[in-house]
Amino acid sequence: MQEKIKHIKDKVQLLVKQYQQLQKENLQLQSSLEKAHFTNKELQEQIRQLQHKIDTVKISASQLSKEEKATLEKRIDSYLKEINTCLSLINKD
Repeated sequence: MQEKIKHIKDKVQLLVKQYQQLQKENLQLQSSLEKAHFTNKELQEQIRQLQHKIDTVKISASQLSKEEKATLEKRIDSYLKEINTCLSLINKD
């Protein structure tokens, strides 16, 4: 009988340790999620600002030569690719 009680006690202690470990892991995951949400909001704000700049550039681009317009479009495309890369990295977290 004592042996069964000891066995049950050991199992309960193991479950308590596992529960504590899961709580700690849960807190870490929640913290990571909050950081990801914050970073996501920052990136969305950057996107909004860059989009505004792009719109401004597009308006002024009508006064640029074809070569200048092509260069500008390449630079804008590069920015958009960087933004998409950042967003995909955030969404993976």
